[in-house]
Amino acid sequence: MFTGIIEEIGYVQRINQQSNSAQIQIKASKVLEDVAVGDSIAVNGVCLTVVSFDSQHFTADVMPETISKTNLKELKPGSPVNLERALKLGGRLGGHIVLGHVDAVGIIVQKQVLEIAIIYRIQAPGELLQYVIPKGSVAIDGISLTVVDVFTDSFTVSLIPHSAHATILGSKKTGDRVNLESDIIGRYVHFLMKHNGSKVKQELDVSFLAEHGFM
Repeated sequence: MFTGIIEEIGYVQRINQQSNSAQIQIKASKVLEDVAVGDSIAVNGVCLTVVSFDSQHFTADVMPETISKTNLKELKPGSPVNLERALKLGGRLGGHIVLGHVDAVGIIVQKQVLEIAIIYRIQAPGELLQYVIPKGSVAIDGISLTVVDVFTDSFTVSLIPHSAHATILGSKKTGDRVNLESDIIGRYVHFLMKHNGSKVKQELDVSFLAEHGFM
């Protein structure tokens, strides 16, 4: 489990590409401070397991499913990546609950500078957009961000100057692909409302709220 608060930007040192999988070595510093084999580190929002490390690098295996459904397949030596260690019990949840399980890859279709903020419009598939709501949370390349607006085929987020400098998103441009993870709480609520119809009404209305003590 992660929070979506990026700890540092690492750099791909080496990629051993197989037919459908890969092993990736990433140069880092902060995330190596207390690393151990078997630890989880989110790389651009993808939860990877450390299989080896030294004082300046860690290595992780990238499975075929991950290769096919994330933007990690686009990485090459020298590519910058967002890095975050797994959340420690008792640590601050500065962003939101992020699992490191990418739902879809989105495309930046618009990048607009508005005073100190950068507004990104991200094109995303409908199966992900059903979980995205204004003022809700979404993870983009592992970064916890607040949704501004939602449209039929996309959504917008606003990036503050700190996040623009402390993550790789600030240097992304129109046409770039980004890993997307929707809010797990929203997904659970949607699942329960849809699939547990015998116990929970599928649509919220005044009578449902009153019946269950919300009014």
